[in-house]
Amino acid sequence: MNVNKAGNGVSCLQALEKDPDVDIILMNIMMPIMDGYEAMRQIRNHERFRKLPIIALTAKAMKEDKQKCIDAGANDYITKPVDVERLLSLMRVWLSK
Repeated sequence: MNVNKAGNGVSCLQALEKDPDVDIILMNIMMPIMDGYEAMRQIRNHERFRKLPIIALTAKAMKEDKQKCIDAGANDYITKPVDVERLLSLMRVWLSK
């Protein structure tokens, strides 16, 4: 697995422009400059990324937080601290679609 890391939403969008051949995004919600919600909305505005799986990672665990992530463009949602086995399971599900 090749992993690209971006420290904020702006650098995430720049990384996708530079290398659009990405299979899945793990999107942290709380980031400086541009948060994960806005980054996901902007990613979904690009036709070629409409079906790209995005799993939102957040410390916010309220029911409405999950819906907010889905509404912003996430396919799935997992809370921090991350259960690695659950994350890997979600990644397998979304990568197999």
